Amino acid sequence: MKTLDELSQLIFPTRCYGCNSIGLTICASCRREWQPHYYLTHIQTLKVHSAILYSPTASKIILAAKESGLKGADQLIIDAIVNVLNRANFDLFNVRLVPIPSSKSNSRRRGRNFIADLCNEVSRRTDIPVIPILDFARRVKDQSGLSAHERAVNMKGAFTIAAGVYPRGDLILVDDVVTTGATVAEAARALNSHGFHPLGSVTACVAQPLR
Repeated sequence: MKTLDELSQLIFPTRCYGCNSIGLTICASCRREWQPHYYLTHIQTLKVHSAILYSPTASKIILAAKESGLKGADQLIIDAIVNVLNRANFDLFNVRLVPIPSSKSNSRRRGRNFIADLCNEVSRRTDIPVIPILDFARRVKDQSGLSAHERAVNMKGAFTIAAGVYPRGDLILVDDVVTTGATVAEAARALNSHGFHPLGSVTACVAQPLR
């Protein structure tokens, strides 16, 4: 078995998710950029709690998880979200996790609903229930490459509430990264419009300042 592992490393050497250098899944240099802290941002009246400042390294780690399905990259994002939940002082609340959904086309392409899958793992580690209440009301464009204004227009009215789901507790929106705030603002609007008032949002990464 050891010989097979060594042969595998020769053919498919381990590379850093952040910089692609051979050696570790995350090298010491990239680890310094992906070191969970705690950042509080406000999107309109919603508090957004985050662990990592969004950077080119963070972007590559998120893409390694989201687009390449690399489990080690998943774990880095899960660790960051768990770190935020532990530091955001939700102890007095009956917290429920509400994942920001992936579009149906992205879910088909990736073979999974990215944030929902991560939330399920976060739930296993924290015992916080997941309530997949959000759904798409219409198709949206891919957000990459859009300006802040274009993202706001793209997401306006995009979410609705899944049929037959009646959540109880204090709802926390969960996403991988907040850059302009358009997605989390729309998710909060959808919840508010149906009488559900989110306590806040938790993300692995946050752009500062918001773009």
